[in-house]
Amino acid sequence: MPRQQVEEPFKINQKILAREVRLVGDNVEQGVYPTDQARKMAQEQNLDLVEISPTATPPVCRVIDYSKFKYEQKKKTRELKAKQTKVVLKEIRFGPNTDEHDFAFKVKHAQEFLREGAKIKSYVHFVGRSIVFKERGEILLLKFAQALEDLAKVEQLPKLEGKRMFLYLAPKAAAVVKPAAKPAAASDAKPKAPKPAEPKAEAPEKPSETAPAPAADAAE
Repeated sequence: MPRQQVEEPFKINQKILAREVRLVGDNVEQGVYPTDQARKMAQEQNLDLVEISPTATPPVCRVIDYSKFKYEQKKKTRELKAKQTKVVLKEIRFGPNTDEHDFAFKVKHAQEFLREGAKIKSYVHFVGRSIVFKERGEILLLKFAQALEDLAKVEQLPKLEGKRMFLYLAPKAAAVVKPAAKPAAASDAKPKAPKPAEPKAEAPEKPSETAPAPAADAAE
């Protein structure tokens, strides 16, 4: 069985059918050329004529190594995917008769998920005839959204789908906690050298309060 041929994402060389093209790039004089002339310019450099913008008038082409060009395009695509934030969706399930203790427990878990940047899909599951209490389920979900209003915004209000009523919440930007930066190591901090003490000026000696008595004159 013949191997299925993979269709190239870009038209190159003889597959470019336009009568003229606009050449761009560093290794050619940019401008509009007849397609045959543009192909010849590529061949003279042992490169390919690659149509990079087919919807332009005329189509935009580059004279490049097509294998290298494809590799660079794949590399850019991988880098963009790596930079995209993966959205995590956490499910929280309620029953129509969820008690206060269980409700508070689920709110606490939801707060942790929202701080980590995850979205919340909470729902009330109605079993059997409990579907008659769908208003109770709606009130429960609205109460849940209100308990998380500081951390979350409502993406979809309570909506019944089959035997389940769904509420979707997304974290507010300010609610997502980023990991704290590491404090500088104690060894990195250089101790400051102590400032040398300035010499104190000596106070002048105070004169004695009682001056010595003058010597008696010698007897004549």
